[in-house]
Amino acid sequence: MSDTKPRASIELPSDFIFGQVRPDQTVTPPPQPPPPLGPLTAFVGDWVGNGFNTIFRPDSAATPTPLPNPIPPPPPPRDNVLELNLTSERLSFSKSLGSVPNRGTATQPDAFLNGVPYLQVINDITIHGESVGIHVEPGIWIHVPATLVPPLGESITRMASIPHGATIEAQGTSLTVAGPPTIAPVDITPFTTGSNPPKKIRFASQTAADPNTPRIPQDLSSFIAAGTITQPLLDNPNSLLQSHISKQKITATTAIIISTGPPPPPQLLPFGGGVDNIAFLLGQAAATAPNAQALQMFAIFWIETVQEVILVPPYTVGEPPFAVKAKPSVPGQRVPTFSVTPPHDLDMPFELTVQFTQIQYTQAVLLNFAGQTWPHVSVNTLVPADDIIVPFSAWN
Repeated sequence: MSDTKPRASIELPSDFIFGQVRPDQTVTPPPQPPPPLGPLTAFVGDWVGNGFNTIFRPDSAATPTPLPNPIPPPPPPRDNVLELNLTSERLSFSKSLGSVPNRGTATQPDAFLNGVPYLQVINDITIHGESVGIHVEPGIWIHVPATLVPPLGESITRMASIPHGATIEAQGTSLTVAGPPTIAPVDITPFTTGSNPPKKIRFASQTAADPNTPRIPQDLSSFIAAGTITQPLLDNPNSLLQSHISKQKITATTAIIISTGPPPPPQLLPFGGGVDNIAFLLGQAAATAPNAQALQMFAIFWIETVQEVILVPPYTVGEPPFAVKAKPSVPGQRVPTFSVTPPHDLDMPFELTVQFTQIQYTQAVLLNFAGQTWPHVSVNTLVPADDIIVPFSAWN
């Protein structure tokens, strides 16, 4: 059955659609189709998933984080705590905006954008039976057509607001390939701010078997035994995404690659974007002493077409639809539910090939404090929250 939990919601009025005011009020122009959404056409409805989040948090001497296990002498500088979160997420999309006019200057014609508002809500579910809200993000995904000034092909932009006091604008491109995505490893190891190449500094909290480090949770033994937080996961959070698709048949993948800064040479493009922080996050910026400055964000969203074989039980025409769940690749993975109404009687169980859309993402935000740059990495695999109605054409 469809997900019955309370929904994250961001809704435009039903009669609202972006357009442009006509200059001649005596002439009614014919209606125009909205600009394309490109790969954003997949961003419809509600999506759910269980993922993983890592963040090195500042740890102030004025308000130190209480930890149950003592840190053995000599204690390290208590300037950070590594927080690990098993997460439950809901990502909700509203209807598309319509035609958003951006006016060009000189040789640049007007550009008409279209976009999809969204609301992301993430809860920590690390402690069994408890749910703690750790992230909420309203924003808009925008499809930008190709432009002459600057000379740039069509692009995708994500605009987001985070209640810690940061806003992001991340621009990028998309590409579609046959088959599954290629998911590269990601490293959470901090590095000295400004070092080039990065001078990485590995912390004891990155060792899963060590229960006496500045980390939440400190003792990971039960999570290691359960396979939910392990050393390979700390070494590469993207390994969770890889495990989620390990037993899936993915026939096509569209990758949306976005960043708050332009890609490095030789791919350097005239992209916009950036991150803004409130004064608290910047701290004493002139003295290079931020409290937790969000410096940069990079993310990849993979929109995947997954082929699944479900087992439909015996059925007599006229009975209610069956609800059949897809098979997870690993325990704890959220999977979609299919609503199946066979067009004819079934005397025995029947294997039916169906497909669904799945969204995976990896995101890294670079935070600056205590003279270090700290990668804050979040990953998840999201599936439709509502039952997927299997069309009659699937039986052909």
